[in-house]
Amino acid sequence: MTAPNNIASKKALSSGPIGVFDSGVGGVSVLKHIRTLLPHEHLLYVADSRYAPYGNKSVAEIQARCFAIADFLIAQGAKVLVVACNTATAAAIDALREKYSLPIIGMEPAVKPAAEASKNGIIGILATVGTLQSAQFAALLESHGRNVEVVTQACPGLVECIERGEVASQTTRELLVKFCAPLLAEGVDTVVLGCTHYPFVRALISEVLGPKVVLVDTGAAVAKQLKTRLAEVGLLSAVNQAGQVRFWTNSAAADAPAVMASLWGQAAEVSTF
Repeated sequence: MTAPNNIASKKALSSGPIGVFDSGVGGVSVLKHIRTLLPHEHLLYVADSRYAPYGNKSVAEIQARCFAIADFLIAQGAKVLVVACNTATAAAIDALREKYSLPIIGMEPAVKPAAEASKNGIIGILATVGTLQSAQFAALLESHGRNVEVVTQACPGLVECIERGEVASQTTRELLVKFCAPLLAEGVDTVVLGCTHYPFVRALISEVLGPKVVLVDTGAAVAKQLKTRLAEVGLLSAVNQAGQVRFWTNSAAADAPAVMASLWGQAAEVSTF
């Protein structure tokens, strides 16, 4: 009698939602890739905007936030967690996997594909201070950056602009002009968007860098990795209808739900976390 019960239990678990979180709204860029690749999955998204950006937080602070959000998402029935934040992945992914038994997918800057795509061997990386200073990033450079010149640029203030929904403002453009100048001076032909917030200003970045510079981010790769992992553990949804999407934010800004819906690109049910 145990086999049918196990099958029923597995089926019930596979119908559970995918939990995704970030230090703020940036991970919505990853959520969009997940939605495209896995349209039948239910999705939960938490924006920890009150504590954004994570880039200037200590490892202990970031881990504490990740644990709090993981507990919340698991309480909502999440069958898998996606840490849609490069800084949080670097600081907390190992601790999360040690503490929780469910599958956990993380992010990392796309150094390897950028190095492979570059024609002149000079790549740039736009990221937060926390990501650039992490041991994980150092290991990425050691593994995949040996045969290319890597120009890194921290982007303080950019996440905050995107959190406010300022994806095409003059302030945001001026920041990008300043951050991209060192990359252009070094002659980069490929640039990694090393923060999940940055794809939302991709058009501005491309405008500043020019059409000959290729931009690389990891959202699509993370969605593919998630699908593969769910298939491996038998947790892909068997339901043949569009999954539901729910959002939470702890932002104090009155327009936070509107910003979330704008970045998502359609109406969004946004609750307080």
